[in-house]
Amino acid sequence: MSRIGNLPITLPAGVTVSEKDNVITVKGPKGELTQKIDPIISVSVEGNEVKFTRPNEDKETKSKHGLYRALINNMVKGVSEGYKVEMELVGVGYRAQNQGQVLELTLGYSHAIYLVLPPEIKVETKNERNQTPRILLECIDKQLLGQVCAKIRTYRAPEPYMGKGIKFMGEQIRRKAGKAAGAK
Repeated sequence: MSRIGNLPITLPAGVTVSEKDNVITVKGPKGELTQKIDPIISVSVEGNEVKFTRPNEDKETKSKHGLYRALINNMVKGVSEGYKVEMELVGVGYRAQNQGQVLELTLGYSHAIYLVLPPEIKVETKNERNQTPRILLECIDKQLLGQVCAKIRTYRAPEPYMGKGIKFMGEQIRRKAGKAAGAK
């Protein structure tokens, strides 16, 4: 029994959901998103609620039931509120700048890294004195935002000894003890 799939999605004011040929379209004040779903999952929009039903209890069907409900719920939240992620660069000389949709990262390599971001993502960088540089990313598509954050993080993942690297704001890095001094 999928507990997630059985929960109805309550639509906030200004958000509409429509379904045509197994493609769900969610429109809201911040934009519009679409998602193709498997034909085995039935979607019904009743008033301000969206409900998902499945025909049988197969393992694959149950997993798709919960998956599509979660994806559509993320789309509804995205077009009504949006998603924001803040990342910080921890390390001496680490910097981030942006010119439009191009993010320039200086991460201790011999060269700067230039990353062209998709047009759906709004980017802002903060380089304040006596604080770590920050990258603020904003988007209505949670999947796309997560992919871009993961891509940025791959350039310099946080390491466990000094804690240097690109990490999410508030993220706790598991630290390791360094080498023990030559014990005799």
